[in-house]
Amino acid sequence: MSEKIYVIGGGLAGTEAAWQIAKRGEKVILYEKRPEKTTPAHKTGYLAELVCSNSFKSKEITHPHGLLKEELKKLGSIVMEAAFKFSLPGGKALTVDREKFSKYLTEKIESNPDIELRREEIKEIPQDGIVIIATGPLTGGEFAEQIKKLTGSDFFYFYDALSPIVDAETLNMKKLFFKDRHGWDDMGYLNAVMSEDEYKKFWEALVNAEIHEPREFEKEIKFFEGCLPIEEMAKRGFDTLRFGPLRPDGIIDPEKGKKPFACVQLRREDTEGRAYSLVGFQTQLKIKEQERVFRLIPGLENVKFLRYGAVHRNSYILGPKFLNPDLSFKGNPKIFFAGQISGTEGYTEAVAGGLVAGINAYMLKKWGRTIIFPKETAIGALINYVTSSDPKRFSPMNINLSLFPDVPRIRNRKRKMKFISERSLEVLEDFIQNVLKL
Repeated sequence: MSEKIYVIGGGLAGTEAAWQIAKRGEKVILYEKRPEKTTPAHKTGYLAELVCSNSFKSKEITHPHGLLKEELKKLGSIVMEAAFKFSLPGGKALTVDREKFSKYLTEKIESNPDIELRREEIKEIPQDGIVIIATGPLTGGEFAEQIKKLTGSDFFYFYDALSPIVDAETLNMKKLFFKDRHGWDDMGYLNAVMSEDEYKKFWEALVNAEIHEPREFEKEIKFFEGCLPIEEMAKRGFDTLRFGPLRPDGIIDPEKGKKPFACVQLRREDTEGRAYSLVGFQTQLKIKEQERVFRLIPGLENVKFLRYGAVHRNSYILGPKFLNPDLSFKGNPKIFFAGQISGTEGYTEAVAGGLVAGINAYMLKKWGRTIIFPKETAIGALINYVTSSDPKRFSPMNINLSLFPDVPRIRNRKRKMKFISERSLEVLEDFIQNVLKL
């Protein structure tokens, strides 16, 4: 019997991996336990559901996140296709209608004759083929025990948090206005400006609000620095939020004609503008406290919450210790890890891992070999970090400037990013033509 290819997990990485295998004419079995068994963070049974923000971050090609997206587009990423197809106004950021995005990807996977989607929880790592483990940061249960057995190690973890989503019809639009602080468009973000007195009242309520008490094994909570709960940021100082998610940069209060003391932004969640998320308001506050504190924001006095903020645990393996540069497991080259469980952080980064693992699983079956992406590319730089960093200092990371090798000393950030982008796309094009031969 011909060797099978399995993908475990139907999140962003698993969906991308399965698509990359199938588009090359190989059959693949994709396991996804939802909706048979769900998680505390998921709400639907769709594949590639976005459980945190609906933003994929920057789409500018001269930004590391934008460059990563451009590379994925050139490589035929199905997730990037969906993201741009269902994008919303969002300034420099690629924001999407999360329901239409995930529904589209689910339909694409379900209708592909080379993908067998099995809606069931898998409890053991298949032994009769090539396996991509893309179970995501919420990996648990018996399968998590299988990974621990495979690696001979416990998971590492940090805590991530979700921002609340509110009903647009319950917002007081007389106190809100549309404006993107970067000047790209004026319909993606709603703004709630605060005077110094309003901000002080909000800040005091926030730092003194009750949070969910951690369970015993959660006593020493480690948060991902790039996604701190808003109350954790507030406790670092009175002005911390004003230099973070509540910064008023690029905003003019239309009523007073000047820059406000602070500004809360709400990002559109769907095409119709029926729901908005509070940007940077990931939180572990109790539900009643969220209602009390966040309704102190001008325009949100009577807001209805469609989803409350929450905290969830993200698990990952120690990539540099266990993974080869092609994302295969050092103890078994027929097992690959992809997505956040491999030690990346972020949506687009998870997609990149899925794409690399998918291509390599296909190549291993078809040709008996795998490929390594050039470090000069955003994809290659990210995978190189995940697989080749110092294990003692490793922690999940988004794509960023520090990951790119051999960059000349250029003080101007824009010029430096221009050099990185141009070099990356040139190297990627050569790689596509001479190695991938797409």
